[in-house]
Amino acid sequence: MTSITTATQIGGIIAARRKALRLSQQGLAVQVGISQNRLSELEAHPEKLTLDRALALLNVLGLELAVRERPSAAARRVEW
Repeated sequence: MTSITTATQIGGIIAARRKALRLSQQGLAVQVGISQNRLSELEAHPEKLTLDRALALLNVLGLELAVRERPSAAARRVEW
């Protein structure tokens, strides 16, 4: 599972998964109902993604978004 903590990370995840599935930007864009230019912009500037559009892209790519509580700082510390 990949944790996403910034908007910029999701663009790379979408592009990497699209390439792993051997989908062109055009092919993915058609399935989501947007233009290839818009998909290119969203991969490069994912902060412009709406939640609705992000979920549509992830769904087509066979991915899902999960929300969970972050571990507290104390839980992340390693005891020696």
